[in-house]
Amino acid sequence: MFVIFIASVPVLPYPVPTAALAQETIDPTSFELVFNDDFDGLDVTAWGPGSRWIAHTPWNGDFGDARFVDPGPDFPFTTRDGILRIEARKGANGKWQSGLLASTDGKGDGFKQKYGYFEMRARFPAGEGVWPAFWLASRGEEKAIEVDVVEHYGHFPGRYTASLHIWDRKAPALSKSFHERVPVEARALSTDFHSYGVAIDASRIRYFFDRREIWSIETPRELEHPFTILIDLGLGAGWPIENTPDPSVMEVDFVRVWSLPPD
Repeated sequence: MFVIFIASVPVLPYPVPTAALAQETIDPTSFELVFNDDFDGLDVTAWGPGSRWIAHTPWNGDFGDARFVDPGPDFPFTTRDGILRIEARKGANGKWQSGLLASTDGKGDGFKQKYGYFEMRARFPAGEGVWPAFWLASRGEEKAIEVDVVEHYGHFPGRYTASLHIWDRKAPALSKSFHERVPVEARALSTDFHSYGVAIDASRIRYFFDRREIWSIETPRELEHPFTILIDLGLGAGWPIENTPDPSVMEVDFVRVWSLPPD
């Protein structure tokens, strides 16, 4: 999501066969639950301090073709029956607006964790141009690590993308990105709720869909700082938005984080 670097980042293949991982599962219910939002309500402010979520990236950067706006009484966030709705729609000026949640503020206050199992259960909007995501960001002075647990591009209803980015903040051309395209039944992500998770420890990052492992990659040695959680409904990502449904809604059932058990 640190799109300032995207144009110069090489996309590198990572040879982990998805089929070989298909039978690996995770059951976090025996782990220690350290963060839980079931969205019976929503504790959010524009920039903090003191709220569980803020409505912008902590480093004050937007991305995509929709502006992430401050929370209002009924837009872009609403909650009902334990479901968070993040809505993207055109404003009176014809420009798109949408919502983003981050678990730390600009001073670094809030929830953050370096290792653990991070999970979101959600249903995504259908349609060209939608770009919902659940991701983690760890930022140091020289390196930033981004774990995209799920990015779904509405132009491709039969897949989503899991990624790892190692952003070099001093020399952007040295940044590296690794991606896995995860095939799913066409439109399954918009018709049903699914869980998207990632288990991170000192040696490996393992990605899960409905608690089945779909990809893994070595934990980068550059990872030094804890992760902030981010959820957003972006638009575009380089794809046209002329046919994007107005409004489009992302629904989130919960976001949870567990500490992993010791080896």
